[in-house]
Amino acid sequence: MRIAVGGIHIECSTYNPVPTRMEDFRVMRGDELLQAPYFAFLADYPAQFVPTLHARAIPGGPVTAETYRALRDEFLDRLRAAGPLDGVYLSMHGAMYVQGMEDAEGDWICATRAVVGNDVPISVSYDLHGNVTQRIIDAIDMFSTYRTAPHIDVQETMRRAVTMLVRCLTQGIRPHVVWAPVPVVLPGEKTSTEDEPARSLYARLPEIDGREGIWDASLMVGYVWADEPRATAASVMTGTDAAALQSAAIEMATAYWDARTQFQFGCWTGNIGQTLEQAFQVTSGPVIVADSGDNPTGGGVGDRVDVLRALIACGAQDVIVAGIADPRATRIARAAGVGAQVTLLIGGALDTAGTTPVEVTGEVRFVIDDPNERECQAVIAVGGIQVVVAGRRRPYHNIADFTALGLDPHGARIVVVKSGYLSPELAPIANPALMALSPGAVDQHVTRLVRAHKARPTFPFDTSFAWLPHVYSSARKGG
Repeated sequence: MRIAVGGIHIECSTYNPVPTRMEDFRVMRGDELLQAPYFAFLADYPAQFVPTLHARAIPGGPVTAETYRALRDEFLDRLRAAGPLDGVYLSMHGAMYVQGMEDAEGDWICATRAVVGNDVPISVSYDLHGNVTQRIIDAIDMFSTYRTAPHIDVQETMRRAVTMLVRCLTQGIRPHVVWAPVPVVLPGEKTSTEDEPARSLYARLPEIDGREGIWDASLMVGYVWADEPRATAASVMTGTDAAALQSAAIEMATAYWDARTQFQFGCWTGNIGQTLEQAFQVTSGPVIVADSGDNPTGGGVGDRVDVLRALIACGAQDVIVAGIADPRATRIARAAGVGAQVTLLIGGALDTAGTTPVEVTGEVRFVIDDPNERECQAVIAVGGIQVVVAGRRRPYHNIADFTALGLDPHGARIVVVKSGYLSPELAPIANPALMALSPGAVDQHVTRLVRAHKARPTFPFDTSFAWLPHVYSSARKGG
């Protein structure tokens, strides 16, 4: 069995004006792909996996057309060079947006199908915040998506997709995919599987997997910060029994629709002022404040200083702000060196129209130097606030992200991170977790987003409409 492996993984907010370019991707090619921990699980299967190209970037703005074409075309060249193939596994996200293109994953997957032909089965794994189209469904044979948010089942999902493909090839059974789009698109912060009703909805999927004729049950939340028609929830089923697949797709689509008004934020929320007032009143700690509207792991720019400005105005003490993407501020701190006093502007370095910089004076406390300037970071003490600046957009979601900078989030009174729901490492230490409904490219007030291309009607943008599910089969059914 010769199975090609590749794909592209990024989530793009169409409200983020900063384009994603080639330097923003980590690209693995050839043997490097198979040797990466991300794909190490492939060694557990009785197959020869042929690596092509896999590109991954943290969420951001639309991918430039030039960057996308270069990555896609190289992937296709490597796919052609792989020789005769028995199958293809694509590791995708599902919410990529390319400048001048709608349904970018549809383009990538259909191009894959065109290269390998109709007889080679294709299995795809997705993030549950991805978007699906009929074009995608018509080009694939198997589909599986994450069942947790925060995402702690990435490897499990990839395994499900590969297991189905190996089963298909070893048993000579060709499954097919059906889907039922649901006219609901909500932010991930309201649909975390840590909270109800998502917890119970996703808990139903393993039982559906076990039904006769069903190989995989997937429930898509979709990606709300993409203004394109495919941005909806969806129930997606893979298997061999058409009647069972249709019944299960309707079941889960209806359950998601019926629960649409029950989704709520899983923690305390308020505007920036309300959130900081609440944080100052808390006597426990650390209070972890999520600056949700500028969250780079949701597609935000990551250079806004709305929360920092408010903290300075309050004279806040014992606070860590991690972090602000600002290459120029990082360069200044790096050049000044640890112990130096600096006066500089922070913020608005990437999206100059999105936020006004704040001028600060402080002491450089820590510098992570690197020959690649984008990897540099610095800590600047501004009064009682430790401000982290970085040469590129990046999250601070792991404890190691702080300790690498000489910071201890456990001991701070308040920790501000650009996040939505908290990561699996930060959530357990939050005492409590608060979410600031701050402005930015991933604004949690989704109904005030510009909606020029989203399907109508779609909840919560539209609320007074009736709906019944309809199941669409892949054109490859029985192929």
